[in-house]
Amino acid sequence: MASGSISLRLYPHDDLSPEGIVEELRRQARAARECGFDGVMTSEHHNGFAGYLPNPLQVAGWALEAMGDGWAAPCPLLLALRPVAQVVEETAWLGARFPGRVGLGVAAGSLPEDFLIMEATRDDRSQRFATGLATLAGALSGRDPGLLGSDPAVLRCRQHPIPVVSAAMSLGAVRRAAHLGVGVLFDSLSGVDRCRRLADAYRQAGGPGTVVMIRRVWMGSPPSGRHARQVAVYRGYAEPSAQAHWTGDQLVNSDDPLSLAEQLAEMASAGGADAINLRVHVPGMTPAEVAAQIGALADVLVALRPRLPK
Repeated sequence: MASGSISLRLYPHDDLSPEGIVEELRRQARAARECGFDGVMTSEHHNGFAGYLPNPLQVAGWALEAMGDGWAAPCPLLLALRPVAQVVEETAWLGARFPGRVGLGVAAGSLPEDFLIMEATRDDRSQRFATGLATLAGALSGRDPGLLGSDPAVLRCRQHPIPVVSAAMSLGAVRRAAHLGVGVLFDSLSGVDRCRRLADAYRQAGGPGTVVMIRRVWMGSPPSGRHARQVAVYRGYAEPSAQAHWTGDQLVNSDDPLSLAEQLAEMASAGGADAINLRVHVPGMTPAEVAAQIGALADVLVALRPRLPK
């Protein structure tokens, strides 16, 4: 998840069997790497929430096995739903299995059903997230293993730290991330002006990590109805404070790879981002449609890479 990286978001196709979902995710991870993506990201919701899986760290492991090289990261994993020490241990051991290829992104979570299923309260999730992020950042950076000072994989992070980014869409959140030495992740619907304000605040606070911007992309004529339905789903549960900074659907599309690359590079530069994470999947897409989009993005990546801010 270093500066200049370009990654792809992976999502399950819910109409497949569980076995089929696993194999298709592995196939897409491998195809993404072959087309030039540096890595892949997976994200989390529970109980069959459309387009998501409950185990993003495990899915990252499946992707790493399938890719051969390149990195994978659960991003975001919902930290407020889990014991932080467990997240540290599992991430550190995955890093031992795939040296230099594992990252981690975390968020507090907001979907009520996720908390109900995991028997967790939403009431103090922001404070639990902040406390957990501090523990996570200290352990995976190798600075402070805390209570896990006897775990060999956690101690390995002293020489081989695992990069961490925090979903951060407020000034307080980016400043906290800067203080902890982790990167930041901006959601796919926030306008570039808002992203820029947050990125500037992060750097001014001494933030040393990567600033990652998520953007949804499409080569050719986009499936606008599907995208609109997905945005409506997000509006159904996202915090009002986050939605206040959403601008349109932020979908970037073109028939021309160079034009698409230039649009993405301009957005990253204007938003203060030095890495970009792309999403093509929306619920209802077939594996063939996703495969076609991944392949079509190969030329976009060639044009985009030298244009990304460093």
